[in-house]
Amino acid sequence: MKLDEQGDWQRSCECGTLRRSDIGREVVVMGWVHNRRDHGGVVFIDLRDRTGILQVVFNPEESLSAHEAAGDVRGEFVIAVRGEIRERPPETLNPNLATGEVEVMVEEVRVLNRAETPPFVIDDEAHVAESTRLKYRYLDLRRPAVQEKLMFRHRLTKCIRDYLDQSGYIEVETPILTKSTPEGARDYLVPSRVNVGNFFALPQSPQLFKQLLMVAGFDRYFQIVKCFRDEDLRADRQPEFTQVDIEASFITPETMYELVEGLLEAVFALSGKSLERPFPRLTYADAISRYGIDRPDTRFGLELADVTDVLRTAELRVFRDVAEKGGLIKALAVPEGSRLSRKDLDTLPDEVSQFGAKGVAWARLTAEGWQSPIAKFLSEEQKKGVEVATGAEEGSVVLFLADKARVVNDSLAHLRIVLGDRLGMIPHDQNALVWVTDFPLFDYSEDEKRAVAIHHPFTAPFDEDLERLESDPLSVRSRAYDVVWNGTELGGGSIRIHRTDVQQRVFKQLGIDEEEAREKFGFLLDALSYGAPPHGGIALGLDRLAMLLTGGTSIRDVIAFPKTQRAACSLTEAPSEVDPKQLRELGLKINV
Repeated sequence: MKLDEQGDWQRSCECGTLRRSDIGREVVVMGWVHNRRDHGGVVFIDLRDRTGILQVVFNPEESLSAHEAAGDVRGEFVIAVRGEIRERPPETLNPNLATGEVEVMVEEVRVLNRAETPPFVIDDEAHVAESTRLKYRYLDLRRPAVQEKLMFRHRLTKCIRDYLDQSGYIEVETPILTKSTPEGARDYLVPSRVNVGNFFALPQSPQLFKQLLMVAGFDRYFQIVKCFRDEDLRADRQPEFTQVDIEASFITPETMYELVEGLLEAVFALSGKSLERPFPRLTYADAISRYGIDRPDTRFGLELADVTDVLRTAELRVFRDVAEKGGLIKALAVPEGSRLSRKDLDTLPDEVSQFGAKGVAWARLTAEGWQSPIAKFLSEEQKKGVEVATGAEEGSVVLFLADKARVVNDSLAHLRIVLGDRLGMIPHDQNALVWVTDFPLFDYSEDEKRAVAIHHPFTAPFDEDLERLESDPLSVRSRAYDVVWNGTELGGGSIRIHRTDVQQRVFKQLGIDEEEAREKFGFLLDALSYGAPPHGGIALGLDRLAMLLTGGTSIRDVIAFPKTQRAACSLTEAPSEVDPKQLRELGLKINV
């Protein structure tokens, strides 16, 4: 088949833009053959571009040459047609298409390129393995639903830029090749050819550079920036990801709350969602106490209750032993417990075994009293205490976990979501946003046998807690905050340390001595000594935000060319081996 050149033809409009008001116009449209049908000599082609689908008609009585050319056209061929917009006959109207009232009667066609038969149908309804989709991503990206997600992402980033620009924030680019620093995930390292034996790191975030911009007096900064982390992947993780990075000087957390709430209100409106402001706030301690997790889904109840003191003296040995060892006993009351069968209750230990829990105790509250294997080990006073603490009533099922605090909280937080979903208690049409505040500054790592930063080493402690920084570091609260939507963290931030002496004290608690601090962060410490203003900020996950606003379940759906679960690119087959000559130039040798 002979191919044509586009020549001097120019598109006069796009496929999905034509309507009844265009009837009678002479147009030139171009795109991909989505579908081809031959109805008794008249050929119908659905022509597709990123704006939609348009029916074009090849009638031998209108143009014999065009009709003959259409006979050789197949799916995904690239064509250009010239013709008149006409009204579709009443029996062929298509209410499912925006262009369903019109069609193009083709006078001339140019076949610009042929196409091999694709490995899958370019259609939103086609069920295709993700591995195949990612290998042929350029074909997958032709599907209207996939294109719409990326076009939404474009509108999302534009909305964010416009909002922050109008709020007085300046977008500044920061380096991609930077210095490797401790704390956080593993870095992606880039060897230097000019400085053999030395390495750059790809940034996990622009954290230090945005702080330096505050020292420089830029006052209000933002950046939609690519970041890199060499860590295990999940549905909402990628080795390279994009975040909305924000920093401002002379602020309090309230400044960020107001800014981010307004920003999220604007971007939620893009997908037809409304928000109630201001967002509720929970301290970290309250979130853990009531929900067992620092990113709670607050759309429904099923809150947890600490019953350690109530059951401290219970005859049940497991409760008594946990309480004596400083552990935690928590309970969760499930209303309408009759909806949970005995089989449902017996499978709950399997749900929490992944968190290290050894089992789940339960009790049904009936008119005749507690029905439970543990009932005989509890006094009437203890049962009444559990009912008061949990709000359990007749008909409820109460679940119990006793173990180390982290095991209990992680297990019950998971069970809360599982049961809320199973029992239809989660209103999926609601948007519950909440700020979680006042995180601990440090956590204790059993693996490293030292304190580690919960957010990052540059987070400011509460002023009133500074006196305990050395004497009781795990009790020190940080001026950190996360914004959470329906149980998913959208972003986190904090007020930063702006004084050299405080930064050095925090480094010391993290096991970073003066020599290492100077080697790794000397430029930051120097900068803080030259009049750094109080400052803080936040980073929002753009990929995750786009995924959630488009109803997706994986951020791969909203990234043009994502990596697989194994941090590889199926399309380009990266990462790959390199020429030995390149390794020699870099002074590298591979030892496997």
